[in-house]
Amino acid sequence: MLFSQYKNRSDYSFRFEVAPLSITVAILMVQFFIFKDYTPHVPLIIGICITGIFMALKGRKWAEMEKNMYRVMKVALPTTIIILCVGMMIAASIAAGTVQTVLKFGLDIISPSIFLPATCILTTIVSLATGTSWGTLGTVGLAMLGIGDALGIPNYWTIGAICSGSFFGDKMSPLSDTTGIAASTVGVDLFEHIKNMSYTTIPALLLTAAALVWAVPDVVSGSLNSVQKLSGQLQASGLVHGYALLPFAVLVVLALFKVDAILTMLATIAVSIAITFVHTPLSAGQLGGWLFAGFKPEHVGEGIAKLVSRGGLESMFFTQTVVMLALSLGGLLFALGIVPALLDAMRRFLTNAGRATFCVAMTSVGVNILIGEQYLSILLAGETFKPVYAKLGLHPRNLSRTLEDAGTVINPLVPWSVCGVFIAKVLGVSVLSYLPYAFFCYLCLILTVLFGFTGVTLSKVETAQE
Repeated sequence: MLFSQYKNRSDYSFRFEVAPLSITVAILMVQFFIFKDYTPHVPLIIGICITGIFMALKGRKWAEMEKNMYRVMKVALPTTIIILCVGMMIAASIAAGTVQTVLKFGLDIISPSIFLPATCILTTIVSLATGTSWGTLGTVGLAMLGIGDALGIPNYWTIGAICSGSFFGDKMSPLSDTTGIAASTVGVDLFEHIKNMSYTTIPALLLTAAALVWAVPDVVSGSLNSVQKLSGQLQASGLVHGYALLPFAVLVVLALFKVDAILTMLATIAVSIAITFVHTPLSAGQLGGWLFAGFKPEHVGEGIAKLVSRGGLESMFFTQTVVMLALSLGGLLFALGIVPALLDAMRRFLTNAGRATFCVAMTSVGVNILIGEQYLSILLAGETFKPVYAKLGLHPRNLSRTLEDAGTVINPLVPWSVCGVFIAKVLGVSVLSYLPYAFFCYLCLILTVLFGFTGVTLSKVETAQE
């Protein structure tokens, strides 16, 4: 098991064990809330250095520290490649006109009165089919953001709806990496895990849709003139074509056939590039520049230029470095012994299903807040609390559900987290502005804790065996 080597620790005080984490969190809070600087890289580096000093005080060697960092970083290697593919896919799909075409068709058919719930439903379907919240955010999400702008809907409302739908698929799709990690970490069947998650996930989605329907009349402020203006600019760009939807179709179809996520994105990029050459005369150098630095439109309206000047490998470097630094810090913290220290501190509290569910949820939320990595929030809490659930006679599928309810969907609500940083960079809105409107993400957390204390939908091991 990934964290099994950290379960035994020497006799150090609790304050000593948690000191590096406490100092790192304090630095992050000061930078974010006092200096209003939303770049977590330097605080994470400082946290790594501080944790390394504490490990040295425990007699650990530098080579051992490196080993612990690399051990945990290895978990996210596929993610780092996916991040780069997403960056290129965004640039390629914009160059091909895919985003512009979706935007144009959306402006023509979507009524302002149903825009927010329609956005949530559309992103739900796409993310469920593809298994990727990031791919959904960077394609359909980007287009819906442009439609919302034209309708005069505040960006934070639109992104709240986009996040709600996108992370539904990230949580429920059998193609999602977090779904597979949660199921495998606790040792339950993937589809059994998905079925059990529906008890919290579907009510959370329905409540979200209801909230968005209720909110629409109060947030729509645009006029038909602005919609028609943007629609005309899109048509004049020369990139709106029916065949420009082909890359999106390839993305969905390959995902439905369970083709590897990286291969699916590469195929989508290849089709987008082919379509780009059909309608845009450009050199290989220009295309390479777009794939690296993002699409740079020429001779288009200001509103469109702001919307589609995105993507590229370069735009993902910020997110990728956050992933690497967060995982490095996580590896050192685990090796230092902070996890056993925290578990020892709460062990007497874990006497029933409600308390166990609450502690799992808070651990997953805590890892997201303190380290900013959703994989670690699932892996750490899963490995730590499996024995607790076994002792209480609770089926492991209860644990895997809570891991997703408190781990996967909370990550986009943390400004310095991997998902939070990605959304802020791609959609151009700070996490704190859309956080109150991503209803689905925190409704999942509320419902899983509520069900834990009431016992609703919780199953015992004996029940599963009957």
